Amino acid sequence: MWLFNSKTSFADSGILRGATDWHCHLLPGVDDGIKTLPETLDALARYEELGIKRVWFTPHIMEDMPNRPDDLRRLFSSVQAAYGGTVELRLAAEHMLDNLFEERLAAREVLPIGEEGDLLLVETSYFTPPYDFWGVLGRIQSAGYHPLLAHPERYLYMDPDDYRRLHDMGVLLQLNLPSLAGAYGPESKARAKRLLKLGYYAFKGTDTHRISGLMRVAGDKGVEKSCLKQVENLR
Repeated sequence: MWLFNSKTSFADSGILRGATDWHCHLLPGVDDGIKTLPETLDALARYEELGIKRVWFTPHIMEDMPNRPDDLRRLFSSVQAAYGGTVELRLAAEHMLDNLFEERLAAREVLPIGEEGDLLLVETSYFTPPYDFWGVLGRIQSAGYHPLLAHPERYLYMDPDDYRRLHDMGVLLQLNLPSLAGAYGPESKARAKRLLKLGYYAFKGTDTHRISGLMRVAGDKGVEKSCLKQVENLR
C-alpha cells in the first residue's frame, strides 16, 4: 500500500524493476559521464541488479562536447559487442539548445530517442533560457520531432507559466528520478513534486553520470511513496 506520509527508496519500492532509463551518460569517454568501457559494463551490471529492463545512452551533443552522431554510433556498437547481459541497450543523445543546435537540426546531425525515432531529448542552461527558446521548440516540431525536455525541474529560470506553456504546446517532459531524493537540492525537489502532481511529466530517467551516484540515490530511503505512485504512470 502507498501511504501518503511514508517513505522508501527507489530500490526497495520496485519502481525500477522493468523500467526504462530514458536519460543517462553511460557511453564511455565522450562527455562528463562514465569514462571507460569497464566502468560502463560495471554500471550495466548494477542496472541488472536494480531490475532495469532498458537503457537509452544519451551522451551530450553541445558546443563544449561536439560529439558527432556517427562517432557515437560506432562507440555504441563496441559497447554492444562487449556487453552480454540482460539490459536492452539503445542510443540517442541529449542535445543542448545552444548556438549550434539549429545548424545540427537542419543537417539532421542529431540522435533522436524512442523506438519510432520521433523524439528529440533536449536541454538548456539551468539558469537562463536559450535565445528564442519557444521558437526553437516550435522549429523542432516543424522538423518532425517531438521535443522531450530533460529535467525541467532543474531550470531555475522557469516559473509556473513556463511549465504550463510547455505542456500546452506539446513539449514532453522527462523527470530526473534523483530530483525526488533531493539530489539537486530542495528547490528542484519541490518543482519535481509539483510537476508530478500536475501530470506534466511523460518520461523518467536517472541522468546517471557515475554508478556510485546512482546506487546512492537508489538506496536513499527518503523518497516519498506518494511521489513514487505518480512515477508509476511515466514511461
